[in-house]
Amino acid sequence: MKRLLVFLFIAILALAGCVQTKTEVEGSKDSKEKGKKTVEVLGMAASEEDMNIVRDQLVKNGFEVKLNIQPDYGSFSAQKDAGNYDLALSSWTTVTGNPDYAVRGLFKTGGDYSIVSDSSLDALIEEASTLTGDEAAAKYKELEQLLVFDQAYIAPLYISNKYQGIYSELVNPKTVHLPKSRAQVWENIEFNDSSKNATEPLILHQTIDSLTSLDPIKGNDGSINTLNTNMYVRLVNLTDTDEVVSDGSLSYNHAIAEGNQEYYFILRDDLNFAAVKDGAAVDTGELVSAEDVVFSLNRAKDSKSVPDHRTYSLHENIETVEIVSDLAELQKKKVAGSDQSVLDALSQNLPASVTQLAKDKGTVNNETGAYQVVKITTPTPFPQVLNYLAHQSGGIVSEKQVTSINTYDVAAYNPDKDIAYGDQATVTEGTATYNNHLYASGPYILIKKNDYEAQFVKNPAYRVGSEYEPKIAKINVRFIADNDSALSALRNGEIHVLQSVPETKLDIVKSDTKLTLNTADSNAVSYLQMNTSGRPVSESVDLRKAILYSINQDEFISYYQGNKKPAVSTVSPLINTGLKLEADSKKVKEYLKAYND
Repeated sequence: MKRLLVFLFIAILALAGCVQTKTEVEGSKDSKEKGKKTVEVLGMAASEEDMNIVRDQLVKNGFEVKLNIQPDYGSFSAQKDAGNYDLALSSWTTVTGNPDYAVRGLFKTGGDYSIVSDSSLDALIEEASTLTGDEAAAKYKELEQLLVFDQAYIAPLYISNKYQGIYSELVNPKTVHLPKSRAQVWENIEFNDSSKNATEPLILHQTIDSLTSLDPIKGNDGSINTLNTNMYVRLVNLTDTDEVVSDGSLSYNHAIAEGNQEYYFILRDDLNFAAVKDGAAVDTGELVSAEDVVFSLNRAKDSKSVPDHRTYSLHENIETVEIVSDLAELQKKKVAGSDQSVLDALSQNLPASVTQLAKDKGTVNNETGAYQVVKITTPTPFPQVLNYLAHQSGGIVSEKQVTSINTYDVAAYNPDKDIAYGDQATVTEGTATYNNHLYASGPYILIKKNDYEAQFVKNPAYRVGSEYEPKIAKINVRFIADNDSALSALRNGEIHVLQSVPETKLDIVKSDTKLTLNTADSNAVSYLQMNTSGRPVSESVDLRKAILYSINQDEFISYYQGNKKPAVSTVSPLINTGLKLEADSKKVKEYLKAYND
């Protein structure tokens, strides 16, 4: 949940208290003269515990705190866009398993979710992205030093673990994955009684019922990360421990050529697009082809390909995407760090030896040795490009279908009259535009949704007969906003998997004989985002540092009974830089004095 955003997704955690307006906060401007600084903390209602701890820590260090609590993400976003906060309680899950994703969209100037503009930080993000191993760790340490300790753009709270509850009286827990980064893997899940796989719906859960977009490049949040990951196949996947693999993807194999700027993928021909007809999934007969890959990734990296493009920064390091037509190119190119040819690397465990590269999808036939190969080129060495291709925004869409729907002028797009591919209204019962136009390249396709749930069925033309053919025919994703209610639903068998069990409720799951608890490491980090515009905290690094050193992570870890870990930045779950935030009341006083002087 896992770019899961999850995912993984940028998930904004919650706050507690009464709603305070910007006017009410500014009404306390004389607090500086009184020796106390008032700070307004913004967030949603779901994490009262975290907000109580933050508030108490700030008050103990001489601040006055006003809480701006909003009931949902939309209201939170409106308040954030209006600048009605000093601190926003935020969370980020690196759903691609690579450190560049943990910083680029969040803190680079112009990033998808960035409110930071710092040329020195931009340079460190770019330089770190080209490095590996110890060199990368050293550069990300410099980045954390600048981001957290020198400029205090954020104040870290903790790293979360993953806790998944399974209704194991019905569902086989051995078939339910809990990846560190990747969103929930649906196609592997089975019922204990396999005869139910074809007839009974698997009931899953998510908190958000309003879906950003079912076009995989137009959303990167918890409303669609898991859904789009399971609706659109990608060139590569992540394992449960964040290794990039071709398993379960559109590629048989992939290879990196010498120089780390050319990436080759040999494609399968056992995946067709699914569509929806009369409320059922049908095989369109249209191959998920190299042409669709080129189309999908070119639009993924083009910020102007769709209105409100949310994921282009993840793919901005793709320079070109092309179909390889010359077999000799694959024979001549060597794999990075090896004497093996790219052709040999791509030729492992194929249905037949490669005899020709198909000129177009109409001439593809893997059984007779005709394959399509796609090459991606980056302007500089950038192996992390593979992690981004594993993100849900790297999902392959149908060129034919998307271009037939997206006939509007992107620059003049009007959501009140223009219909875009993936608009949730087109799959929502009772809406004026209800007319499901989705084409799914992945294991499942969304049939319809309402305020209660979204209904998916298996793609009838996805890896039929292989181990990756979806096991369960129907999946319903139930929308339950309150996590306590979702846990009750799990215990009653009303949902079958709860992807996120609260740390404070683990004993309930452990003690219930009908349930099984899965645990795993997570890339999710919670932190306070400092407002960078229009507030005193925006202008004063001393004030930001006073807030930073007020935060005592040990109190969060103690409250959650040891089920949280210390964090420095969103990079912390991926690279241990050796840096550590220690609460320090003496430093708080020094920085507040410097601010007041």
